[in-house]
Amino acid sequence: MAKAENAELVFVPLGGVGEIGMNFALYGFGPANAREWIIIDVGVTFPDATLPGVDLVLPDTRFIEDDLKNLRGIVITHAHEDHYGALLDTWPKLKAQVWMTPFAAGLLEAKRQSEQGAPKIPVTVYRAGEKFSIGPFEIEAIAVSHSIPEPVSLAITTPAGTVIHTGDWKIDPAPEIGPMTDEARFRAYGDKGVLALVCDSTNALREGDSPSEQQVGQGIRKVIEEAKGRVAVTTFSSNVGRIRSIAEAARDAGRQVLVMGRSLKRVIDVSSELGYMDGLPEFVSEEDYGYIPRENLVVICTGSQGEPRAALAKLARDEMKTVALSPGDTVVFSSRTIPGNEKAILEIKNLLIDQGMKIIEDGDALVHVSGHPRRSELKRMYEWVRPRIGVPVHGEAAHLVGQGSLMAMCGIPEVAQIRDGDMLRLWPGAAEIIDQVPFGRVFKDGKLIGSDEEMGIRDRRKLSFAGHVAVNVVLDDKYELSGDPDLVAIGVAEADAGGDALEELMLDAAIGAVDSIPRARRKDLDLVQEAVRRAVRGAANEAWGKKPLVTVFVTR
Repeated sequence: MAKAENAELVFVPLGGVGEIGMNFALYGFGPANAREWIIIDVGVTFPDATLPGVDLVLPDTRFIEDDLKNLRGIVITHAHEDHYGALLDTWPKLKAQVWMTPFAAGLLEAKRQSEQGAPKIPVTVYRAGEKFSIGPFEIEAIAVSHSIPEPVSLAITTPAGTVIHTGDWKIDPAPEIGPMTDEARFRAYGDKGVLALVCDSTNALREGDSPSEQQVGQGIRKVIEEAKGRVAVTTFSSNVGRIRSIAEAARDAGRQVLVMGRSLKRVIDVSSELGYMDGLPEFVSEEDYGYIPRENLVVICTGSQGEPRAALAKLARDEMKTVALSPGDTVVFSSRTIPGNEKAILEIKNLLIDQGMKIIEDGDALVHVSGHPRRSELKRMYEWVRPRIGVPVHGEAAHLVGQGSLMAMCGIPEVAQIRDGDMLRLWPGAAEIIDQVPFGRVFKDGKLIGSDEEMGIRDRRKLSFAGHVAVNVVLDDKYELSGDPDLVAIGVAEADAGGDALEELMLDAAIGAVDSIPRARRKDLDLVQEAVRRAVRGAANEAWGKKPLVTVFVTR
């Protein structure tokens, strides 16, 4: 590759830097007015209580949509939702070739078949250890350990030098499903010289090394062996190694396994096709449940984050037709709590405890470990790679600053603290933020995707706080009220502190507002509409202390 005139190498995150999840990164090489781009990962995050009704939160891709002629491809590092989950919804706007590992490609296809109208995406399959070129970028996929099959880091080489984009990783000396993190390849790049390390910060505030996945398997095995009744284990559906550990422990304890939850079954189907479930007994069906003694069964189910429609929540509410838990059964949370889900998870746990179930979580036994590097593992990566520039990504501000401090303490010459929307020039010269680009969030809401305004989310949020009042005012030919207005209130308190009906108070306010307008001015229907709206809101606020959304119709 010839060195381009006035070329620059830039890194632009549109998601995942300053937040957990929704990872979306761009690398650009070339002159400022003609850069060629690749996208690394296209992830989602999940809505919280401030986004009522929203299904998924996606990255705003306006910046690269405005330069699609120079977009050369999309590379997915692994098949976690926060790294590939937005692909089906975002690809129709990007329309670039996608590179994925076999497991990620299999999950994408399974997901596409389950979603009506999902696009058929052109996918090139790659494997760890392979090299491929996309435009001016020469890429090598380097095997790493993580909590999902086939994760990779990417060594991205241009005439500017090599950037190591770690994706999600950890150093696990005994993963349940291999391979181990490829120290030799990282060291080899370090020996040749690495321009920048763009590195996962998720666990940058935790000291020491992560326990291995096999240690977690041993912890789960002990729980299953010691349990008196049934054992239900909830975990992330993508953690195939954990699913296999649970199934092996159940088999060795003389128990059969029942799997509950669509996402788990989808992952297991893809994993089975790729050989990751070889050697395990066949899972039983829900119809067999009633014939299996309690002490002979393990249930693996979705719902570790308290999702109300997941299998564990339905079990906790005793809503399953053929499957139920009993007092004395054990429920294992083999997962971490994603921030924002604490309340939902606690509600599920309390429901289970009320029914006499025993809850075991990470603080009680070694039943979960993160797939991200702690500080000692990060230090080892720095020693292997020895980059000139360190760029913390994948985390909130505390994680990014924590890893930045660690990078500086370990002697990395330059540390670049950036956030979503920053354009970081990695070469030539010192690392520097040279521009700010559009970024943000768009929302998948039913069948549609758009901004919070386009999807009506702002008003929906207001509705969730104070309800809605609809008022229909009819004026006769003389612009007098033709009877009392019709008023319908939804989500509004019934009566004030004195017991007076709130609807009657608001209705009186609407009538008073019309009467207060001189008849000649009532010809301005917009004026009448706004006067009634203000009066109704004011009456509600005076009686209730809240201002509902008010919609007024005025006709004559």
